[in-house]
Amino acid sequence: MTAREIPESDWKKFRTVREVALERFSGQILEQVRTASAQPGQSLHERYLQVCRIIHERDRQLGDAFNDPRRSHARTQLLLMHRLGVIEPEELAQFSKQTQKYVRELPL
Repeated sequence: MTAREIPESDWKKFRTVREVALERFSGQILEQVRTASAQPGQSLHERYLQVCRIIHERDRQLGDAFNDPRRSHARTQLLLMHRLGVIEPEELAQFSKQTQKYVRELPL
């Protein structure tokens, strides 16, 4: 295991937590799109442009946090998921103290 990799037990937990967090994040995006597309007082084109901005920004975040899940990327992805607010405290508490510390204390 390299310094970048998480322990095997954390890797197994990561794969499960990742799926739940991805669903939460997708739900957040869909809610943002729903809200933006229903804004009163804006033209349909303005709403469309707002939806495009949301999708563009959130797609970048989704890619960084969820795409290409590998053990060597798991810590960083877990950190990004935590910063996106899609990891619950009790989910993070399942991980080793070392991984929890990395997620809570590492600045990006």
